[in-house]
This record gives sequence, structure tokens and C-alpha cells, in this order.
Amino acid sequence: MRVLVVYCHPCADSFNAAVRDTALETLAENGHEVHMLDLYGMGFDPVMHGDEWRRYGDKEANLEPVYDRARELLWAQAVVFIYPTWWYGLPAMLKGWLERVLVPGFAFEMPTATRGPRPKLRHIRKVLVMTTCGATPFMSWIMGQPGRRTLLRGFRSVCHPLCATKFLALYRMDSVSPAQRQTHLQRVRKTLATLGRARSFQSHTVPAD
Repeated sequence: MRVLVVYCHPCADSFNAAVRDTALETLAENGHEVHMLDLYGMGFDPVMHGDEWRRYGDKEANLEPVYDRARELLWAQAVVFIYPTWWYGLPAMLKGWLERVLVPGFAFEMPTATRGPRPKLRHIRKVLVMTTCGATPFMSWIMGQPGRRTLLRGFRSVCHPLCATKFLALYRMDSVSPAQRQTHLQRVRKTLATLGRARSFQSHTVPAD
């Protein structure tokens, strides 16, 4: 399987980097083709400037500054997101990647008066989210888990209608023990070792427009 790993953290010695390394190692061990996109490492510009916004409906012009990032999505059959949850949501860098790359005409067709938005990345069949969060599971639930919803509902909505998803989080990140961190890395390894097995992921259809 062709797997795009979208990694987003500014520090090389973070626990997210350990999750990334474990993920890449496990995917390679299981025979997947892997491409790793390090948003901070490549200096990705997450800001959609005024000229981009004004041509938002022009697919060719809109894709020009992020063409290589779009090609990565066209290549992928599965996408793995690895990032820290900040303020209950996605880091600005990752949110900006979504805003600038998932443009209409490429990732989806814009809704009309008679039809809702239509997904165009139907070759992506699996989406896996791996994140760390300083809050507790209960507090994250109270806040509505906006980061999880953005990826497992929003990003997933432009993928295959039967795209399978999985969410793996380490909560209380600032207070867990080294042993608990190692246990989580084993969860990462176990989850990715079953990436090619559909039953290991939750599969469901996109809600009707």
C-alpha cells in the first residue's frame, strides 16, 4: 500500500518524533511504500494569501504553488497524520496545509444549488490519525475534539466513500510516565502492523448531502 505520512511538529526531539520514527519503521517492516511529508522540516507556508483566496475557484491557478503537495495526495492510498493537539485542535501548520492543498477542483467539487460537495480523492481508502494531547479524554470530549473531527470527518469526506478511519491518541501528555510513553509506541506499532487489514479500521459511508 502507498502510505503518505503527514508529520507536523517543530521539534526534532519531541515525543511526536518518536511516534513518527516508530510509524515509519513499522510501515517499512510490513512492506508498504512510504512517503513522509515533514511540514516544519520543509518549511511549508501555511498561510493562504489574498491572491490565493481570490482565485480559489480556479483549480489550475490554485494548485500551482502547492503542486508537489497535491501530487503526494494523488499518489497515496492511505494517509497517516502525526501531530500534537494544541488548543484542542490542529497546529496552524497542519490546518494551513489542508486549506492550501485541498482546493476545489482537485480534492472535491464545489456544491451547487442541486448537489452537495463531491469527493475527488477516491483512491484514498484509509486515514489514520495519531496525536498527543495534554488534556484528558473527558475534557477533549467536552471541547468537541475539533482536530479529530476536521480529519476524520472533514478530510475523510474528500476520500473514498468507504474510507476506513482510526484515531490513536496519548492523553495527559505532560504527565504520563516514560513507561506509559513506551506503551503508547507499542500501540502505534500494533496499529500500523494491521494497516492492510480492513477490519482493523472503522469503515463507514459519507453522510448523505
